[in-house]
Formats: sequence, structure tokens, C-alpha cells
Amino acid sequence: MDQKNKIEILDCTIRDGGYVNNWWFEKRMVREVYRTLSKSGVDYVELGFRGTEKNFDPAVYGPWRFTSEENLQEVTRGIEGAKVVLMGDYGKIDLEDLDEKKYSVVTMIRIATHKDKVFDAIGLLEKIKAKGYVTSLQAMGFTSYTGYEKVDLTYAIKNSGMDYFYIADSYGSIFPNEIKALFEPFLDLGTVKVGFHPHDSLQMAFANTLEAIKVGINIIDSSIYGMGRGSGNLTTEALIAYLEVQGNSKYNVIPVLNCVDRYFVDIKKEMPWGYQLPYMISGIFKCHPYYAAELVKRREYSIEDIWKAMEVIEEMKPIGFDRSIIDNLIKRGVVGSLGKKALADKKKPPEDNLLGNNKIVPYVKRHAGRDFLILANGPSLKKYQSNIYTFIEKYNPLILGANYLSGLFEPDYHAFNNKKRFVMYADTVSPSSKLLIGENIPHEMISEYISREYETLFFRDILDADFDIKDGVIKSNCRTISVLLLGVAIVMGANRIFIAGMDGYMDKKKIKGALYYEEKLETKEYELNVEKHRWNQRFLQQIDDYIRKNGGEGIHILTPTSHSAFYKGIDNYIKSEKKVKNMKDL
Repeated sequence: MDQKNKIEILDCTIRDGGYVNNWWFEKRMVREVYRTLSKSGVDYVELGFRGTEKNFDPAVYGPWRFTSEENLQEVTRGIEGAKVVLMGDYGKIDLEDLDEKKYSVVTMIRIATHKDKVFDAIGLLEKIKAKGYVTSLQAMGFTSYTGYEKVDLTYAIKNSGMDYFYIADSYGSIFPNEIKALFEPFLDLGTVKVGFHPHDSLQMAFANTLEAIKVGINIIDSSIYGMGRGSGNLTTEALIAYLEVQGNSKYNVIPVLNCVDRYFVDIKKEMPWGYQLPYMISGIFKCHPYYAAELVKRREYSIEDIWKAMEVIEEMKPIGFDRSIIDNLIKRGVVGSLGKKALADKKKPPEDNLLGNNKIVPYVKRHAGRDFLILANGPSLKKYQSNIYTFIEKYNPLILGANYLSGLFEPDYHAFNNKKRFVMYADTVSPSSKLLIGENIPHEMISEYISREYETLFFRDILDADFDIKDGVIKSNCRTISVLLLGVAIVMGANRIFIAGMDGYMDKKKIKGALYYEEKLETKEYELNVEKHRWNQRFLQQIDDYIRKNGGEGIHILTPTSHSAFYKGIDNYIKSEKKVKNMKDL
């Protein structure tokens, strides 16, 4: 019998698929999944996690996040077939969380761990084995192990007495040509069987699995319809169908296909998983998938920016996901700038050569003494359009527009400092508006999308630098372009500065925090919006202080805003004025 006829399958749909829906599976469905997989010949079915109650928030996580013995008995009672498995994350499970095996329907306990805790996890598995369970070690992020670490791990596994050792392609970063070298050192572990947990970030899960079977591993993880975090997993139905077609009579794919049709097609429509760009990028750079996903979710950076940031993160070799790494790279100006080159440039003294090559900011004091009106992109821009026109007619301000204005206004200057926004909206700019484009957007990109004159907007692309101006250069990126334009107005010589459409990010009811009419942000992104709001509030206060310190009136936000300290109310400026309906009336 060849290797494909000896292979075992462990289905992890309920455990790994729980990342999609926070483990809110109905018991009836879990029972049907267990029945289906047992009828299909699957050897093991993983029905969730086990862990300490102090880590379990029932308002957030469903019952299969830290699965109870009572639930397991209820969904498996009367069904013969697959052995039941639970997983524990090392550090979130204690020995006391497990009864003796004779009191449990669970056969196998798997412990997942990163390399910094792998030997501690092996020690815990030895104690779990003593309670009567089959044991398995899940080595997450295995591609980050050095050669010496692999040798030490091999020795520890041989002497541990565990039953299974898994290499997990946690980041979906492995290619088929790498499989043999990864697994061969672990194929001679005595009685320890070797398993593979593939992810599909690079669409390589099935190809890698075939290669792993060819190399000689013993067990494969999969999930029904590939359900799992991000790009998901190897699909159970594809693996079973392959083995069945190859002549392995143990398996039958039809029950799984029926289950897919009954449950999983609809679940995927409601809560999608599968191939996604952030996870492909994470796979390429062998990093936790949340790094690229977090940057994409912020909707501020081009894919080129994210790619360069991932180059930096890859060199850092982080264990797991650490959001502070993203935050620090953004604050230091690495994201949205030049990646590795930006890191090197940040070593230079911050005051040195702001412009480089003795360039001069051309718009310094260009409109000295004028009132300025900055148009941001909040929904109030449309709601108060008529009032804003009336204000423009009365005060004749110089108008600076930010990003997408939906054709509502034709500003004197239209500005971009975000590559993604520039690419999306550069062609919406009125021919009568002068273009201001941030120096962080390369000329090569600009020339791809426009064939008109523009001026460079000079600022330091570092988020956490305090607001200041030197030789016309704004010494911060001020988080968003509409806030940055306050600094531009100062450089241009503004007498007073007014703002419309700067609603802030705090109100969930206003297009769920979105600033752009064409972009509807998800509610789950509200926390990011709050973070942006706080950064903008910080810079607004700094700019207001700067203006007042230099004898000005400070900031005047005309339309309703959650930046309430700066709200003046447009009616206070146009009370007796007749409203005009469109720009032709001006």
C-alpha cells in the first residue's frame, strides 16, 4: 500500500473555522459536521479549543472557543466514527483544564505554540499524555525556525513520548519545492507521526499537501470548504476526493459535499473567507497574516507601500502578531514612504536637509492676507453645500480641497498626499483647480495618472513629529490631508482659516465613520477611526496653538464636527445672507 493509502485526515472545521465566526456554531450543525466527517472516513475531528475560563468571554466567543465536555458529549452521542480532538494554545490552557481521559470523549489534545515556548509546550504535553490522551504538538510559524532550532526540536520530540508532531504553514508561505527539506529531518522520529497543517494564502495548500504525502508524512489537516481565518485551509472535500480517485476505499467524499451544500455555501456568503490580497502578501514575506491585513484595513496605503513595509517586518522576524510594530513603523514614517530606505533615512538628524538639493517651497506667502477655506470630505460637505456656497460668496476665501469632493466644489487648489487616494480620485479634479501633490508620491506614479501641471506639497512624512514649519516645510504629515492643508494655508500666508466637512471619525451613524461617499467602512473598523480621530485632534490643537502664538485667530470649523473645541457654526457667518444653489451663482 503506497503512502496516499495510509494517510490520516484530521478535520479542523469547527476549531479553525471558528476564527471566521468567533466559534458561534449551533450544536445541531456541529453534530451534523461530526456525523458527516465520520461517514466520510475522516480519522479525527477537532471540535474546538480547550482553555481556562478566565480567558473566555461568552459575550464575544461562542461555545466552541473553550469547549466544554458537556457540549462534546451532546454533539457526538450515538455517532460512531471519527475520534474527537481539542486544541489548546500554550499559555491559555492549564493541565487542570483537562479531566482524566477515562472521563472524556476526547481522544487527542493538540498544543499549538510558537518557537519561543515550544519546549515548555512539550513539557505540558508529557503531563497531558500521563492523563491518558493522545498528544500532538503544533509548531506554528515553522518557517521562522533556524537550522539549530530544528535540530534541538527534533531531539526533544524523540524523547518526549508524544504521538504526533505537526509542521504548521501558519502564514501560508511555503511552496511545494520547499516541502521535502522541511519534513525530511522529522520523518525518523521513532513512533512519533508527522503531520502538516497547510494554509492557502498563496493558493498552495493542495499542491503542498500532495508533495507532503509524497515525502511520507502521516496525517493532514483540512477543513470543510476550506473554512478558516484569512485565506482558509486545505479543503477536506478536495483531499478526500483526491484520495478516493487514487483508489483509497476508506474515504467517501459525497457526505462532505452534501454538508457543504447544506451549510457552508451560505456561511461563506455571510462571512467570507478564502484567497485575499493581504494574506497573499503575508505569505510571500513569511509573516503573520494580520500585519498586511492591518495595513490594508487602514485604507491609507497603496499596495506598494504595504509591500515595502512588509519587507521591513520580515527582517524583524516577529513571533506572532504585534500591533505595536505596525504603529511604530507608521509613526516613524516607514509605511507610505520608502520602506527600508526610509528606516535608514530616519537615522539622519531630523533638521538636516529637509528639502534636499537646496529646493525652495514655491508657495510660501503666495496668498498673504487672504482668508482660506479648507474642504474636507465628511458627509456634512454635501449637507451644508448651499450654506458653504453662501459663505464663499460673502468672504471670497482661497479654497483648498482634499482628496475626493464628489464634484460638489471646484477649489483653487486640490491636494493629495496619499497614493491610494491619488490613484482613485486624481481624474475627478476640476481642470480649473491647481494640483498640490505630496512629495511622498513618486513622479513616476503621478505621470501615469495625470498629464497636467502640479506643484509639490512639502512635509515630513513622520506621524508623531509635533507640528511646526521650517522654511515652508511642514514638519509632520498631520495624519490626514485635510489637517495637513491647515499647515499649507499657514505657509501660503493665511489671515484666517476656515474648514468645512471635517466631521471627525467618532460618529458610527455617519456612514460608519467614513469620510468618502464612495467608501463604506465596516463597523469593525470603528476603533481605527477613533485612533485617526485622536491623532487629528492632537494636530488640530497643535496647529491652533501655532496660529494663536503667531497672532492669528485659531481654527474655525464651520460644519458640525466631533472636534467640538474648534466648531464655530457656519450660521454665525452667513445669518443674513441669501443662499446660492450652485457654483454658477457665484
